[in-house]
Amino acid sequence: MSNKHKISVMISEDKLQEKIAEIGAKISADYEGKEIKLICILKGSIFFCCELAKRITVPVMLDFMQVSSYGSGTKSSGDIVIKKELDESIEGEHVIVVEDIIDSGNTLYRLMPMLEARNPEDICICTLLDKPDRREVDIDVKYNGFNIPDEFVVGYGLDYDQMYRNLPFIGVVHLDDEN
Repeated sequence: MSNKHKISVMISEDKLQEKIAEIGAKISADYEGKEIKLICILKGSIFFCCELAKRITVPVMLDFMQVSSYGSGTKSSGDIVIKKELDESIEGEHVIVVEDIIDSGNTLYRLMPMLEARNPEDICICTLLDKPDRREVDIDVKYNGFNIPDEFVVGYGLDYDQMYRNLPFIGVVHLDDEN
């Protein structure tokens, strides 16, 4: 791994695992006796989605979408592009959209109506990280792991120019040499 950037730990691997187990237990209780479909938003939420699915005790189906609102920088562009569409219908399904992080909310604000139009039985959002200080639109998040400050974070699936996704913790990238 490149030593190009200094990265400090914001949320440890142990804290992540503890919170994911808690969210999995809550989803399992909320959907007892039902089957759910997790829609993993690629690429960032893959680590979270897989760990979450392992901790849910009701039957789980997985599908994947790749939706982009970022270029190579650190700020959301506000527009979304669907790079990978779902493989299966969500009509009549109990759907949970799994995100790695919500900041401006623009991606989900545009994506959720598109998914709701496909007639799921119900649909909600689960995110590992939420940056409420960055919110530009109102988004209803049913399952939220951690509220975090407005820092650029990597690890556990989140990247900076495709680097650092494999870190087992959430870390803050220090893009300058102030530290």
